[in-house]
Amino acid sequence: MWENLGPMHVDRCRAVSKEFKSRRPVIAIELAGRSDTYQWRRTETDSFERVTLFPDSTFSEVNPLYRTWILLRTCINIGPADLFFCHYEYASTFFTAIFLRILGRRVFVMNDSKFDDKPRRIGRELFKRIYLVPYKGALAGSKRSAEYFKFFGFSGRDVVLGYDTMSIERIKAQTEIPPAPDGLPFDSRHFTVIARLVEKKNLFSILHAFVLYAQQARRPRTLHLCGSGPLEAQLREKVKELGVAEYVIFRGLVDTAEISRTLGQSLALILASTEEQFGLVVIEAQAMGIPIILTPNCGARDELVRTGVNGFLVEADNPIGMAYFMHLLSRDELLWQRLASNAKRFVPLGDCARFADGCVQLMTR
Repeated sequence: MWENLGPMHVDRCRAVSKEFKSRRPVIAIELAGRSDTYQWRRTETDSFERVTLFPDSTFSEVNPLYRTWILLRTCINIGPADLFFCHYEYASTFFTAIFLRILGRRVFVMNDSKFDDKPRRIGRELFKRIYLVPYKGALAGSKRSAEYFKFFGFSGRDVVLGYDTMSIERIKAQTEIPPAPDGLPFDSRHFTVIARLVEKKNLFSILHAFVLYAQQARRPRTLHLCGSGPLEAQLREKVKELGVAEYVIFRGLVDTAEISRTLGQSLALILASTEEQFGLVVIEAQAMGIPIILTPNCGARDELVRTGVNGFLVEADNPIGMAYFMHLLSRDELLWQRLASNAKRFVPLGDCARFADGCVQLMTR
């Protein structure tokens, strides 16, 4: 169960369906037809059933008592099942999970939050612990996410990794460009940012870093900003103010196929968030073979990025460091090829087959 099904959720359900073949049906419960946060295009489903509780609304638009009743009724009508719930913080999810446990159903939680996402208050954290009581186990997004679950009382045996995954096959199939270091020539590639244009993505620091890089480079590469959000006008104004308008390309909202094609033409992905539970775009970048410049705040760092191996870690408040790594990758083709080749080693860790394996592990314990 998720609030709204994006492409990655469809990937995961297909992976579970493939794992069980026809032995057990897979049903994806979508709370609402639209997301409060994301602008996903609806993805068709084939190997599993999709149930949308409120097709014409976002979940926040529905009365809390009514949505709790509809969710609970839907889960009961499904019959005996193992249930995996995202959004444990919703009261409707909590009460539904409580009733399902009373009925003898096994309920698991899926989440990628980490203790270091933001400043934590002890009272609020203790309250969260109550909200996690109904769950038999947890599917975590990263090692730090798993540790956060253990803080709430889950044992190590009850927590497995594999929540934040995507279909590598789908990502590659969406573009005719082979993964780096093959494909587009080194000199023809650009830097890429794929993010919602919101404060926590730290986009002004990236622009500052890009200016520093451009001052060092003889022929600066372009920077492609893919995404939409409330900061777009301010970012465009900042680009003009910094004098780099000819080098920064605003691509707007792009769909998942265009993301794959853009990454296939990229020199590196830059993800410099000050707060990032995981950073799924790292998986997409690695599927296309490109190195990553990443801040340690991102949960993807835990398993997917190693400095000097397939990318570089840099502090979110360190645009000088970001610029240094941008310049290094931009001028050293042999280094870039080595990092791009090494990306292949990390690709299986982001594949949705791992999500299916995590579900099986929890269900068989």
